[in-house]
Amino acid sequence: MTSNDWHPGSILELSGAFWKTCTLHAAVKLDVFTILDGLRLGAEEVAAQAGTGGDATARLLDALSAMGLLTKEDGLYVNTEAASAYLSKSSPQYLGYMILHHHHLVDLWKNLDKSVRTGKPVRGFLAGYGDEEEDEWEREAFLMGMYNNANLLAPRIVRQVDLTGRRRLLDMGGGPGTYAIWFCRQYPELTAVVFDLPTARPFAEKVIEEAGMSGRIGFAAGNYLDQDLPGGFDVVWMSHILHGESFSDCGNMVQKAYNALEAGGMVAIQEFIMDDDRSGPEFPGLFSLNMLVATDEGRAYTGKEISRMLEKSGFKDIRRLPWEGPTQSGLISAIK
Repeated sequence: MTSNDWHPGSILELSGAFWKTCTLHAAVKLDVFTILDGLRLGAEEVAAQAGTGGDATARLLDALSAMGLLTKEDGLYVNTEAASAYLSKSSPQYLGYMILHHHHLVDLWKNLDKSVRTGKPVRGFLAGYGDEEEDEWEREAFLMGMYNNANLLAPRIVRQVDLTGRRRLLDMGGGPGTYAIWFCRQYPELTAVVFDLPTARPFAEKVIEEAGMSGRIGFAAGNYLDQDLPGGFDVVWMSHILHGESFSDCGNMVQKAYNALEAGGMVAIQEFIMDDDRSGPEFPGLFSLNMLVATDEGRAYTGKEISRMLEKSGFKDIRRLPWEGPTQSGLISAIK
């Protein structure tokens, strides 16, 4: 939206946009779209399965119908095609875990002004507001959200990163190894190692086994901030890991990627890349605020800043690849 498009109505619509957000979050938490998948049910039937109040459930379902996520016919509610595809747990394209991750960020974002005043993350001064069960729930939503999101993007991204002739890939901070799986599917001669924290191993090994890739993809446990990476690779893939760290730590991470590569090896970085004057794009700009409330020193970096990290480590032939994801992510490659 340009500066000329703003008026009192559009400003108030933006201010109240959280009403729609919270309605979606509540429906996902209550599994409404999974309950309705393939069925036409009344509010009382949905309430009985969700364990909710009848009148309150009807209000929620009416709001979802008004938002266009459900349709209401003769008092019965039906998922739209999009709701069944993306909001029902029975769908392989389910986005609910990422939506739950967004829900867990609400307490941080509502205190954004405090982070702007202090320059410190909200999570720091809300430490201890959750309990162990809530923390585990958040961890699962984050890991599953990253997995589902990557599964949607990876089939398109692997066609933008040419790994022809390359044999060994290191998925740095790769979580469940989603991108390693898709790169190996695209390039039958490729093998991979996922490097991430020990807590990610059980989930990663389960996902890799289910993909039929246990013979080609391994897992190495470690912390890339304070440990060296294994070596002998000709590709290092770094997807959305720089934005969580300071510029200095990012430089060290890129240097470790350089050290892990054989001569002629490639690093490929996916990030929410800001314009060099930081005036856009919108999503990376907002995501940088997300890092302000949630991390000590994370932020969205510009293309020029990422290029500086690469150049300082010794990389050459630095290129911005022709890719923009649905959340305005970009790709940068470089050669050792």
